[in-house]
Amino acid sequence: MLTDTVVSSPSREPIRQAWAKPSVRIAALSAAVVILAACYLLTDIPGSLWFALKVRGLTVMAMLVIATAVGVSTVVFHTITQNRILTPSIMGFDAFYMLISTTIVFFLGSASFLDADEIMLWIVQVVVMVAFSVFLFTWLFGGKRRSIHLMLLVGIVLGTFFRGFTEWMQRMLNPLDFQILSDAMFASLTRPDPMLLAFTAVLVGVGVVAVIPMMSTLDVLTLGEPVAVGLGVNHRKTVMALFTIVSIMIAASTALAGPILFFGLIVANLAYSYTGTFRHVWTLPAAALIGIGALLVAQLVLEQLLGFGGSLSMIIELAGGLFFLYLVLRKGAR
Repeated sequence: MLTDTVVSSPSREPIRQAWAKPSVRIAALSAAVVILAACYLLTDIPGSLWFALKVRGLTVMAMLVIATAVGVSTVVFHTITQNRILTPSIMGFDAFYMLISTTIVFFLGSASFLDADEIMLWIVQVVVMVAFSVFLFTWLFGGKRRSIHLMLLVGIVLGTFFRGFTEWMQRMLNPLDFQILSDAMFASLTRPDPMLLAFTAVLVGVGVVAVIPMMSTLDVLTLGEPVAVGLGVNHRKTVMALFTIVSIMIAASTALAGPILFFGLIVANLAYSYTGTFRHVWTLPAAALIGIGALLVAQLVLEQLLGFGGSLSMIIELAGGLFFLYLVLRKGAR
């Protein structure tokens, strides 16, 4: 008589316990990002290895800066607004960026836009966007009738106005000027200007350094304003400081690479799911690492599968749009 025997397998419980730790997940994510970066740096090198590594290394550095800026700022923005489907772009940063560029081309022509000093143009865009956002925050949140929801609503309305006014000016341009302007509207991280990249990295680094001591306070803000105030947090002062940091980081990254819609939405929500916690000591680095990985994958798809037949922002926005619909239809705003 045959009897069924049960073959015992090695217990997976230690592995599961280790994987449940956010530190282990962050380490695994870091290793995956290193592998993706190596694949991008070493795949299909057309000529000199040193020249290819120098050019592509600059692109990887730009991805690191942009992903850190967008990932960290979006997680902080979610904490402030208590909503996981909003991103800082809802305040009209991308629309304001396009308005500035379109205004220059409309009044001065595409030749002046192309001949303009890149550093000066970057400084003007960053200063104008940060000044606009800080004024909006101070006006709508710094007074007695402070309201984050009112501020977001005004940001949406102003963003719609900026887009409408930008579209009107673009319709008045000649085809050549419009083509040159359209090329500037799509995000690109290939061959960034080293000086602009350095300036952007400094501003993003300052923002990250300013956020790190506030991570415990951000954990408290996750509980809501009444609980945070009850635990001794100066809610108005803290939120104003965080909004300013978010504005600087998003303005600097947008002025460097252009607008990338939905990118922050993707990386922030994936960071929450991946780490399994809302503690900012884990979600902030996870969002930055996921952002770098997403940009590397998108760039590899653009180069290896599409043969540069498109743009990086096109791939990110397609994936982000589908992910946004998933969040709205399946999870809702939380």
